[in-house]
Amino acid sequence: MIYLDNAASTKIHEDVLETMLPYLKEQYGNPSSIHRYGRLSHKAIEKARKQIASLINAEPSEILITSGGTESNNTALRGIAMKNPSSRIITSSIEHDAILEPCKKLSQNGFDIDYLPVDSFGMVDILELKNHISEKTRLVSIMFGNNEVGTIQQISEIAKICNEKNILFHTDAVQAVGKIPIDVKELGVDLLSISSHKLYGPKGVGALFIKNGISIDPVILGGGQENGLRSGTENVANIVGFGKACEIAKTHLDENLSNMKKLRDYMIKRVLDEIPQVTLNGHSESRLPNNIHFTFLGVNGEDLIIKLDEFGIAASTGSACSVNTQKASHVLEAMGFSLEQITGSLRLTIGIFNNEDEINETVEVLKRVVEELRSVSPFKEKYSFGLN
Repeated sequence: MIYLDNAASTKIHEDVLETMLPYLKEQYGNPSSIHRYGRLSHKAIEKARKQIASLINAEPSEILITSGGTESNNTALRGIAMKNPSSRIITSSIEHDAILEPCKKLSQNGFDIDYLPVDSFGMVDILELKNHISEKTRLVSIMFGNNEVGTIQQISEIAKICNEKNILFHTDAVQAVGKIPIDVKELGVDLLSISSHKLYGPKGVGALFIKNGISIDPVILGGGQENGLRSGTENVANIVGFGKACEIAKTHLDENLSNMKKLRDYMIKRVLDEIPQVTLNGHSESRLPNNIHFTFLGVNGEDLIIKLDEFGIAASTGSACSVNTQKASHVLEAMGFSLEQITGSLRLTIGIFNNEDEINETVEVLKRVVEELRSVSPFKEKYSFGLN
């Protein structure tokens, strides 16, 4: 199996799994208990918190551990909104559903939500952002790198604007953390979301960076864990694994970044050179190092995924989190794509365990599969597929 769906989830790193096992077997105490078992679990969580913080150059006290990126995003939006009733929130039209859905709910509860448009590369217009800011604006939330087309936004520039206007800035960095260098102090962001299973850690755990001095309302109430911001008994093994994954990501960041980018660019070149009527979507330069997003004209993306799977290659059309809704990609719609272009889209996302042989095999399979699907395409004559 060739796995090229690393934006959806990554393989857990063997060193991460090994680090987790003791907390599934011997060290099973509740971190809130004061006996030795509890103290050992509590100590393990605080070590993981330091590892998570170190990856993004934050303070351990600024790390709120959550169940993943979705909870982190919800906590950021709803936690700030509840502190600022009747305020205005600015976000973009290409955010993950974990931003768009809580925004929809907040809108129903009296909050004003502004959705910024994007250009054909999926980039937010900085001037549009400035024009949307009003006296009521309290929070701006713009994703770091898009989960579908991989475009990286001008985060430091957006943060600078927000800081000058005394507006809080949150970024969903789930797809970016662990792949590219991120320093929250240099960027100037106030809140930042992370997910463990996007960087070779376990599923079901993540974090929200909350800059010291920022106050938010807790979303989950109960026993007062996580300084009262997220109640509930902590998932110690997963948190420990998450911390280890962050440590590994930091140690090998430059090496992994270089390798993924090299494979990404190699695959893009081969596909564009060897398969006709294909376009690369997203920004060509300001792009996540592992993201490739194509449109194959005249091909149905879901058919393409099924055929690739028959050859042992895992890919996707877009966000795995909303695949069951069977709706057209709101990201590609916002970028001005036609339904035909959206239908023919394919996302391939590279991971640290992929190699050049896998990329070569995938390209060869793609060539055969695309040709086969185009031979029976209803658009065959429109695009002259197979016609001389």
